[in-house]
Amino acid sequence: MAEELEIKLSLKPDDLIEALDWLRAQPEAREGNNKSLVNCYYDTPDAELNRQQAALRVRQAGGRYIQTLKTRGDFVDGAHRREEWEWPVSGPSLSLGLLADTPLEDRINLARLAPVFETNFTRQVVMLDDGEAVIECAVDEGVIVAGGQEKPLHEVEFELVSGDASRLLVWAEKLARRCPVFLNLISKAEQGYYLAGIHTAEPVAAENANASDRKHDDLDRLLQRLSNAWLEHKSVSLEGLDIQVLGVQAEACGMGQSFAALVEVLAEGHPLQELLTRPELGQCQLSLLASRARRSLNP
Repeated sequence: MAEELEIKLSLKPDDLIEALDWLRAQPEAREGNNKSLVNCYYDTPDAELNRQQAALRVRQAGGRYIQTLKTRGDFVDGAHRREEWEWPVSGPSLSLGLLADTPLEDRINLARLAPVFETNFTRQVVMLDDGEAVIECAVDEGVIVAGGQEKPLHEVEFELVSGDASRLLVWAEKLARRCPVFLNLISKAEQGYYLAGIHTAEPVAAENANASDRKHDDLDRLLQRLSNAWLEHKSVSLEGLDIQVLGVQAEACGMGQSFAALVEVLAEGHPLQELLTRPELGQCQLSLLASRARRSLNP
């Protein structure tokens, strides 16, 4: 079992091309493999895995097959932190015996597992080594397929290989200054479940937190609401969030005017999709996270 830590950004197709060109041009960059990935996700007919916030897939990469189990985990400064188990397998079918030493063994009936959806995409890898961290940057373009429907997939993932985890945010911020990005807390698996009509977007931080906890959670709650609205093609509710405090934090990191403009648009009830071409959306998300991380290090 390993631990995965990554930041995921969603982009428009043209911006994905610009992002890849920019990443390749960085002096700290070394271009890695380009590969086509076919990923089949499994669950039981009543979605026991999804209810337990786990994802199970078999990935085909060329002639190789890898079976992977991931937990949903939690979020650390906008990054997904998850437990992950990986095994090479001989073909596209599940190897149930490999799951015996994982948390799944006693939680679900493994014999009921069956394919639910696929995520199929090409991945261009760019390795970043800036002396403080080694980061694998994956530029993904493809589709999610479920029940005869397709959803486009255009993402950049920054995954920590070694070193200082705070460099994930540093590099994400750099990219956000180059082209519009959206910090997305919705995983590929969650998108697949949603397209299959199984997954319902849920808040990650305590929506019912008491007053003493709420200020700490406001940024996490806003980020999750933004991600849910992206998934569901809806507007974003600001109800219950201390926007004034977030505005002060945005002002402190030089994003005060941009944050105020975004809040105004959101308060008018515009769907989130209308904001995805605005560079200040991702810039505000990442700047606020970076500012909070610095405050936690220097209280």
